Amino acid sequence: MMMIIGGVVFDLATPAGFTASPLLAAAPLIAAPFFSLLNTVLTGVAAIAAAVGLELYNRTLGNVTSSTEVGTVVTVAGLAVLINRVVRLGGERLASARVIAETAQRAVLPTPADRIGGLQGAARDEAAQAGAFIGGDLFAVQDTPYGVRLIVGDVRGKGMEAVESVAIVIGAFREAAEQESSLEGVAGRLERALAREGERREGLESVEGFTTAVLGEIPRARSVVRLVNRGHPEPLVLYADGDLDSLRPAAAALPLGMGLGEWPDRAGEYPLPAGATLLLYTDGLSEARDRRGVFYDPGERLAGRLFPGPEELLDAIVDDVRRHTGGGTTDDMALLAVSRPAEGQPDRRRTVPVVKGEESE
Repeated sequence: MMMIIGGVVFDLATPAGFTASPLLAAAPLIAAPFFSLLNTVLTGVAAIAAAVGLELYNRTLGNVTSSTEVGTVVTVAGLAVLINRVVRLGGERLASARVIAETAQRAVLPTPADRIGGLQGAARDEAAQAGAFIGGDLFAVQDTPYGVRLIVGDVRGKGMEAVESVAIVIGAFREAAEQESSLEGVAGRLERALAREGERREGLESVEGFTTAVLGEIPRARSVVRLVNRGHPEPLVLYADGDLDSLRPAAAALPLGMGLGEWPDRAGEYPLPAGATLLLYTDGLSEARDRRGVFYDPGERLAGRLFPGPEELLDAIVDDVRRHTGGGTTDDMALLAVSRPAEGQPDRRRTVPVVKGEESE
């Protein structure tokens, strides 16, 4: 509306050879993508009324030039209404698509329980872009006859195909985790599931689809964790005294679904004493960069820090990554933390934040 008022003032303050029709025509066009249909229509009507009123005031209504100018404002106002409807319909469809995408993602990737098999757990799935819900990161935790089994992985690709692959991996994991007596057997079942999926696909997707993953098993009777790492970032163990270990596999292994046959997996066994927390993550964490291109190093940032539990640990990591990157990342990030509570451990204990100099109680 300010543009219409400005156009009227401009027309009245300038000689007869100058016209305000461009400003009047622009007003409804500017309103179309930002305001409601009613406001767009009212802006168009106001622009047309101003154009006709100026022509009457200048006593030029009826000549060819003035008729053309008024006709231009009328035409542009009509186009603005059409643009408004197109933008609104597009926005509604986008919002609907986002809801569907989020629902599909949550259906195949439900949030784990905060307590499972005597352990405490927490998970995060952070999208690189606000409003983006579809990605290839995955995690799952399941209480089985063999202990608590878990997986964190990263499917190659994005979009609905990635969600489909995530569903296949999670579905195969949940079934195998209950039935296979060894963690190596679980990995083999996932390998076969992805091999079947690769045969179904065509073109490059049939040979280039793969999933990096870490599979874990935490037995009930022993203070250890068993891991099978298939080309994934190394998990960390944060101890109750602030020490930290990176759980490196004895030998490098290919990701799942590379199409090179079953990999001879051998699970590694690592200490997980009472009060310790196991942290698994995707490369969206370790490859987050700051303005200078320096990668985020979770081992360096977390060493010597204490957290009340998995939830607080993941909250601190997410906040710290945002500070490190200046608020924006280029890849999705999945985090899973599982703690073995110590006997008599209080509900809360002293917390040292990730960033030095910001201590809190």
